[in-house]
Amino acid sequence: MPQPKKGPRLASSPAHERLMLANMATSLYAHGRITTTLPKAKRLRPLAERLITFAKRGDQPSRRRVMRVIRDKSVVHKLFTEIAEQMEQREGGYTRITRIAPRKGDNAPQAVIELVTEPLSAKKATVREAEAAAKQAAKADDSEMAEATEAAITEGLAKDATDQAVDANESGQDVAGADEAAVDLQKESRKDEAAEAEAEEDADVAEDAAKSDEK
Repeated sequence: MPQPKKGPRLASSPAHERLMLANMATSLYAHGRITTTLPKAKRLRPLAERLITFAKRGDQPSRRRVMRVIRDKSVVHKLFTEIAEQMEQREGGYTRITRIAPRKGDNAPQAVIELVTEPLSAKKATVREAEAAAKQAAKADDSEMAEATEAAITEGLAKDATDQAVDANESGQDVAGADEAAVDLQKESRKDEAAEAEAEEDADVAEDAAKSDEK
């Protein structure tokens, strides 16, 4: 038989122990408190609080998960509607264990395990609300920061595109001016070449005329 890892087994077998804890959890949810031995109360506490955590989720898979342990549908309904609503503001510590006088006969240590149904104190509720508000504000700040960053990036890209367009326009104007200047230079060069050729031709004609006069 497998050996228990969390202390002595509370019943004759693991299956018997699971059924016993399930019955104790059912009684706890139905009546709000039960009296049992201290080892059983300590073993019941994590199971009972885990089932309350499932009940606070409120979805169908969580209900099916709880139904595997708690077979009484009326108790499951109470757990999901009343108890889960009472524990809405709590993030743990749904049960309380209080030691009482030992049991008569075998002197076994006894305890009362009960649901913590009283509301949170005003100070704790204020702290919880402040923490929730801080988380929401942090999320809002992150969202605003992301939007501002995206806007800055978009604005920067737009400015870069504008600068590039201006540079392109300016460089285009320079190229056009250079082209015009080059065309003008070519025209002036051609005029000079034509004038030089005309002058050489005139000089040749004058030389031929001088030779004719000498003859």
